[in-house]
Amino acid sequence: MKYLVLALAFLATATAARAQDAVPDLKGTWTGKGKVLIYGNTTHHPTTATPDQPRVRDIEMTLTIEGQDGRLVWGRSSSAAADTKEPLAWAIAADNKTVVGADTDGYFQINLTSPDRMERCYLQNALSRTKAIVVGCYALERVKK
Repeated sequence: MKYLVLALAFLATATAARAQDAVPDLKGTWTGKGKVLIYGNTTHHPTTATPDQPRVRDIEMTLTIEGQDGRLVWGRSSSAAADTKEPLAWAIAADNKTVVGADTDGYFQINLTSPDRMERCYLQNALSRTKAIVVGCYALERVKK
């Protein structure tokens, strides 16, 4: 009996460790609102103001994660200002909480805070196709079906 209890305890510990090591499934639609700082003009942040002056703008983003193969993730992003369906590519780090990635003109740093919530930071430098500088961090939540 003592060995059975020890074996069951070992199996429970091993199962819990494997569950913690499971790569999170990010497929689905994620939405969020936040603020960004921008120099310049982009599809998501059009302006008639002087583009070399900094502006703080509200943004509402939708990320549609279409596929995932282990730690590699792909999909498209759009904003309330522009339904661009811009392609994105991400990689989930071994800690299963950190995600890095890119789209056609910028980069992502993401922290997964729960299975259905993430904090997304986005940055873009003036070497991008739009010649704009953009930076901002805000939360996104998975849309429940």
